[in-house]
Amino acid sequence: MTKNQNTKRYDLEERTLKFAKEVIEFVKTLPKTTANVEIAKQVIRSSSSVGEAKESIYWFKLAEIKTSESETKRKTLIEEATQLVKIFSSIVEKSK
Repeated sequence: MTKNQNTKRYDLEERTLKFAKEVIEFVKTLPKTTANVEIAKQVIRSSSSVGEAKESIYWFKLAEIKTSESETKRKTLIEEATQLVKIFSSIVEKSK
């Protein structure tokens, strides 16, 4: 695989930035409950750190959702976080 193909396949810097921005937009849609305020802080913090995608999944699952649109977005973000975890895990394993 050439460097250009590899960059297109993963483009992790851009992908993780997009993920963090989408998380911030998602958090803005959550009901402002006491629990969600704290969960929002944690999920924003963990989603903006490439090494903590797995933790982000945990916080997404804890968030209280009121609309089907928010639930759909949560599922999309969990899937992206899961894919990022798999990519990072693969990179770590291959570097050993």
